[in-house]
Amino acid sequence: MNAPPAFPRDKPNLSDAEPGFVLHSYPFKETSLVVEVFTRSCGRLGLVAKGARRPRSSLRGVLMAFQPLLLSWSGRSELRLLHRAEWQAGQPQLAGLPLMCGFYLNELLLKLVARDDPHEALYASYEQALSALRTGETPAAVLRGFEQRMLTELGYALLLTEDVHGAAIEADADYTYIVERGPVRTDELRDAGDAVQVTGKTLLDMAGGDYSALGTLQQSRALMRHVINHYLGGQILHTRQLLRDMQQR
Repeated sequence: MNAPPAFPRDKPNLSDAEPGFVLHSYPFKETSLVVEVFTRSCGRLGLVAKGARRPRSSLRGVLMAFQPLLLSWSGRSELRLLHRAEWQAGQPQLAGLPLMCGFYLNELLLKLVARDDPHEALYASYEQALSALRTGETPAAVLRGFEQRMLTELGYALLLTEDVHGAAIEADADYTYIVERGPVRTDELRDAGDAVQVTGKTLLDMAGGDYSALGTLQQSRALMRHVINHYLGGQILHTRQLLRDMQQR
């Protein structure tokens, strides 16, 4: 195996041994890859991995999704140049439904997080979600929790403990959730349009991170899908259909 390329410390805009994860990669020119990564301190980045598709490349087999990496790169442009990638600590690979949930998390980050926009709290939430998927936590609950934390980190936090008037949510009341406003008691609305209706219990359960009730799981899924669709602005999440095919989201 070839030795890893030396890190060019005499060049400007270097990042050395930055923790990160691969979100997606695709071929670039004859032997290289473009690798979309999510890093702890720099956010989402596009890196060119030169020669990574060659059989003897030191990067071949390292740039795997869901594995914590230490990444070193340089450059100022939209696509930086990757110099080195090392496994930080090998983790068991996801499989089956948890694997599809991991791909869903990656697609959310790719489509909702802008490049060069650091989100250290969201990075920590992503690490926690992957760990929860590996240890057998309920996948749907893991996804809902991550979606909530992601929206909060991006400035779109859900209003879950109060209605739009500032009144405390009542567990036994019915609410209609209006995106970018919050929950309104359904009996106050003449026309809810395409907004999602949920119980107060669902909203309070979501605020407390409790997805043990079947009704909460079902209603929170519909609510989060509706809210995320709004912020996607017409972009399609392809992993959603795959998750539906596995009868759980």
